[in-house]
This record gives sequence, C-alpha cells and structure tokens, in this order.
Amino acid sequence: MRLFADLYFTLDATTRTNDKVAAMRAYFDAAPPADAAWAVYFLSGRRPKRLLSALLLRRWAAELAGVPEWLQEEAYHAVGDSAEVAALLLPDATETADRPLAEWVEGVILPLREKDEAAQRAAVRDAWAELDDPGRYVLNKLITGGLRVGVSQRLLMRALAETAALPEATIAHRLMGSWEPTPAFYSTLVGPDDPGANAEADLARPYPFFLAYPLESDPAALGDVAEWQAEWKWDGIRAQLVRRDGQTFLWSRGEELVTDRYPEVAAAAEALPDCVLDGELLAWSFADGRPQPFAALQQRIGRKTLGRKLLTDTPVVLLVYDLLEWQRQDWRERPLSERRAQLAALLAQTASEWLPLSTVITADSWAALASLREESRDRAVEGLMLKRLSSPYRVGRRRGDWWKWKIEPYTIDAVLIYAQRGSGRRAGLYTDYTFALWNGDERGAGELVPFAKAYSGLTDAEIAEVDRFVRANTEDRFGPVRAVRPELVMEIAFESIQASGRHKSGVAVRFPRILRWRRDKTVAEADTLAALQSMIAA
Repeated sequence: MRLFADLYFTLDATTRTNDKVAAMRAYFDAAPPADAAWAVYFLSGRRPKRLLSALLLRRWAAELAGVPEWLQEEAYHAVGDSAEVAALLLPDATETADRPLAEWVEGVILPLREKDEAAQRAAVRDAWAELDDPGRYVLNKLITGGLRVGVSQRLLMRALAETAALPEATIAHRLMGSWEPTPAFYSTLVGPDDPGANAEADLARPYPFFLAYPLESDPAALGDVAEWQAEWKWDGIRAQLVRRDGQTFLWSRGEELVTDRYPEVAAAAEALPDCVLDGELLAWSFADGRPQPFAALQQRIGRKTLGRKLLTDTPVVLLVYDLLEWQRQDWRERPLSERRAQLAALLAQTASEWLPLSTVITADSWAALASLREESRDRAVEGLMLKRLSSPYRVGRRRGDWWKWKIEPYTIDAVLIYAQRGSGRRAGLYTDYTFALWNGDERGAGELVPFAKAYSGLTDAEIAEVDRFVRANTEDRFGPVRAVRPELVMEIAFESIQASGRHKSGVAVRFPRILRWRRDKTVAEADTLAALQSMIAA
C-alpha cells in the first residue's frame, strides 16, 4: 500500500504530464503484477460497486477522534470529500504495517460489501490502526470510490506502453472491454503479442473509440471541402457492434456491454459477417424517419426488464458510420474513404432497418455546408461531423482529422437563487448554483421558479467573486444549501429542452452551463418561464 500511496501523492502534486508518466512507469517497474493490476484498475477510472456509506466512514473517524456529529458535518461541508474528512479526523497513526495493495483490496476492501454495519466498522477501524496517514487517506479513497488524481486514460496508456515497450494503440485495445485485475491480466497487458493468450476476451473486445474535437473556428481553415466527409451529428449513445465467430457484442463508449438492452439491434446483427461497426444508438421513429428525443432513449438506458410496450414505443437502431474490422482484419489504419465504401456495400447487402447507414452530406463549399447546418434542429441533430477522407481511425481524442461542428446552444438569462459548496478542489467555494426564471410571461413579476443547476462556465476570478457574494447575501439555509438574495443574472446555455412533469418549472434542459455573467442586466430583466417553454414549441 505504501508504494501505491506514494504514487497517488506524487501524481496529485504535479500537473506536468511527463512527471505523471514517469511516476506511473516507476511504479509499474517496481510493483508485483498483482498490485500493478489493481493500480491499472483504479487509475483507469474503474471502481468496485458501492461498499459502504461514505457518511459511516466519517462518523467512525469522528468517534475515534472524539468529535461531535455537528462538527464532523461542518468539516465535510468545508472539505467536500468524505475520504479526506475521515483521514483528517483520525488520531495520528502510531505503529504501522505495509501490506501489498492487492492484499488490502482483496482481503479488506472488497469483503466489506458482504459484512453488516458492525463488522464493517470493526474492519475499517482495524485497517486504520495498521496504516500511516497517507495510507489511511488512500484506503478511504478506495473504499468510497473517489480515487481521482488527474490521470487521464491516455496518460495511463502512455506509461504502460513505455513500461511494456509496446505501441499505445496496443495497450489501449487490451484495456478495452471486460477484464479482471489479476496478475495474469497484467502480464498479458504488458506482455508481447500472443493471439491465443486470451482468445475468449479477444472475441468480444471492442476497439478504443476515436473522438472528435469541437470546431470553434472557420471551417474554411480546414482546406478544400472536397477532402472532407460531412455527416449529421447525432444525439444518442456512441456504441460499437462486435460480430465475431457468429457471436454479437454491443459495447457503449463507457465500455459497458449492453447487448441485452437493445435486442432489436442484436437480432439484426445476426445477418452480418465478421466485422466491427462504430455508430450511434438512437431511439428511432420509423414513421418520421428521424430520431426521437434523447429523453426517449433514456427510458431504455439501465432498464433490466424490457416490456413489449417499451420496445414498441421506443425502438432503438444503431446508426452506423464506420467500419473498424472486416473479416477479422483490423481496418483502422485504412483511409476513411476505403472504410466507408466497404461499410456501404456491407449494409446494402444486409439491408436492415435496425442498422441504417449514416447519411453523407454533399456540398460544394463550406458556405453550403454552413447553410445545411442551420437545419440541424429541424432534423433533431446537434450539427455536423467533419471527417478527413484520408484519415485513419485513431485512438481517443486527437486533433486534426475529426471535428464536431455543433450548432449554437439554446440560451436564456436566469437568476442565481441557491448555492452549494463544490467538492474536491472546489470544496471551500460555493460553485454549485441553482438558477430560476420569472413565473409567467412577464419579466420581474410573480415568483422566481428554479429550472436548472449549473456548475461550470465561470472563470476562477468570477467564482471567487460569486463565493463572496453568497457568503455576504445568504437569506436562508437548507443543510448545505444557501438561499441567496436574487441579484446575480447569468446567461445559461443548454443543448436541448423538453416538457417535464418531474420539475417544478415543467421543463427539463440538457447539459446546462453558464455562458456568461450578465452584469448589464438587473433581476427584473431576467427571462420568464414562458420564454423557456416557447423554445419547446419552437
């Protein structure tokens, strides 16, 4: 554990990517395979299912420290992280031991799930007694699932690739799909190519997704429009359909196997030969020939039981736009134009309405494409995707070959009425905001009705200024939430909107964020619910 705790604090102490990579590589060079496997598991963002309540962790630490409940709660609201609060409250460590990370995870942390509360308390207190202060902090982070340390998947892959002397793309592919953090897995991950080493996992394994950057400049800077393929940007769930040896596997971008959740797509895939397809899961209206709102697709997400009515009312298709593997050959290094031609031939032969081919938009100029982009909302899409015809299918988010040219978001001017402290590095500041609009259709009249929460969009200086305003203008408190004097007006941007019976405002918006602070507007000039609701009809 001590070696892993040292790695954690080294990573947490620097923002230099080369230093982070060097620290991870040093760890993987020194750690036994069992520990290295768990380190990869946690650093890649995976975590066990909930083991116990974070509140219990804080309470048990407060008991040992003789700290009253109210003070423990205040400490949590100030720090914003249960694992850190518990570590700070604990009395200083005395005698400590150093067991391997794998022993801690498999022998102490994971068994907590099967224990009752009294046994959990005893096990956690025994663990704290064995560890020094850094070890306790990391243990708490592992128990609560909050081990976030500023390491991207790409940095982890780079460190592993350097450790193994393998291409990053190879490591990225081996990390995809389902795997268990065992010594055998780690040995395979950093070992030389051996096609038979894990044939069953290889059969189902998807490829790392290629992600686009937002286009925020004039597309004419990309060069000749003829060198680019334009498609609509769909608002669904990115997915890969893996078809190998007569078996079908459907993976979400979050590396979750979702084959059983979309049986209509899986059934259609049975007609396919061996291939791997990249596309978008969309709730589809066959009558209109267009996607249903994302909210319709949300009804299918996470549902274990799919009734006949749900399958009938909300059918899902996989709109396909790339071919990554064909007849068990990796096609990702081939140009998009070649991949697209083979994909079109494949889907024309299959001719399934559940596996439609994404439409390529033809235009002879960037101006013509810009004009078509203005039709996005009428077509229930988010804008355009621009892909260089000569581009390979890369790993992760890379600049240059794929761009998402999204339409401008919806915006509305709203009033800050509630604030709450953030978490992690923002724990000491009020950064989580609730915004409201005037009820009715007249500005400055009636009551302010909350409609959205937003957490991003302000600069650090603006956040500090709002924090000072909240502290000086609090009118009421509801636990950690402060009701503030309605005075600050912000322009809120969001991607989509729909009617909602679950919200007091009657409206739900998607991906709300702060676009700018409207210092030029008074509260009476903020927008109304009627203005927001009119966007639904539009």
